[in-house]
Amino acid sequence: MAGPVVLAGGTGGAKLARGMLDVVGAELTVIANTADDIEIYGAYVSPDPDLVTFWLADRIDERGWGLRDDTFAVMDGLREIGVDVWFALGDRDLAIGIERARRLAEGARLTEALAELGSALGVAARVLPMTDEPVRTWVQVGTRWVAFQEFMIRGDAASAIRDTQLRGVDSALPTVEVLEAIAAASAIVIGPSNPVISIGPILGVPRLREALLDSPAPIVAVSPIVGGEVLKGPTAAFMRWAGYDASTASIAACYDGLLDGLVADEPVDAGVPVLRTDTLMTDADSRRRVARETLRFAEGLAA
Repeated sequence: MAGPVVLAGGTGGAKLARGMLDVVGAELTVIANTADDIEIYGAYVSPDPDLVTFWLADRIDERGWGLRDDTFAVMDGLREIGVDVWFALGDRDLAIGIERARRLAEGARLTEALAELGSALGVAARVLPMTDEPVRTWVQVGTRWVAFQEFMIRGDAASAIRDTQLRGVDSALPTVEVLEAIAAASAIVIGPSNPVISIGPILGVPRLREALLDSPAPIVAVSPIVGGEVLKGPTAAFMRWAGYDASTASIAACYDGLLDGLVADEPVDAGVPVLRTDTLMTDADSRRRVARETLRFAEGLAA
C-alpha cells in the first residue's frame, strides 16, 4: 500500500497538500483539477496543478497562487503594444507554460509535463492531472457562455450563475497513474476546495468516482467552510447554483455516498463520522496539524 492521495483544486487543497508533504513526504500523491486549464500567449497554463506544485516546492508568492519573486516584464511589454492582458502571468510562470505547450505539441502527455515541472522544482511528491484529455469548465452568465478563467477574472464572477458545463469530460478517462494511486492509497482525502467547480470536475471524469469507491482506502473530506464562512473564491456562488447553501452540512451532501468521514470545525450531522478540529491553515504548523489529524482520523476509520 502506498501513501495518501489528496484530491485538490485551488488554494485550500494546495495548503493541505503542503501540510501532507511535511507529514508523509514523497509518499504523497495529489490528483489535481485540470478543468481550469487555459491556452494563452502561446503557453499551456494549468492553474490548479501548478498551484499545488508551487506550494509543494515552497515557491508560492504572497498572493497565494503565483511564483514568489516573479517579474511581469512580458505582460508589461504586451500591454505596451496594445494587447488586452486580462490574464496576467509572471515571466517564470509564462516560461513554464511555454515549455509545457512545447512538450504537449511534441506528443508528451500532460501527466509527463507536470512530472517534469515537479522534478525541475525539486518536488518529491507526485502531482497528477485528473486526466490527460482536455476538459474545460464553462459558465453561463445571462445568455452568454464564458470559459472559467474569463468568468473569474473579467468580472463575471459577481454575476448570477445560470449553468455550467464540463466540456470534453465525456471523452476523458483517468490516467493509469491516477487509477493506480487510488487503488494503492492508504487514505484518500478530498481537500478543502470548492466541491462544485474544483472537486466536481475530478469526480466527473468517467470511471474516476467508481475507482474511488472500489479503493479499500477510507475517503475523508476536509470542509472548506471555516467559522461558518467560505474563506476565498466563488464556492458559495457555485454551491447556490448547485442547490446547496454554503454550509458544512452541504459539503457533506455534495459528497453523499462517497465519504467515510468528514473533517470540520463545527459539529454537523453528516451521516458519517466527523472529526471536529480547527481547520484554518494560516502557517506551516497549522497545515501540518490539519494534515496529521486528518490522516489519523482516516487511519481510525480504516481500522
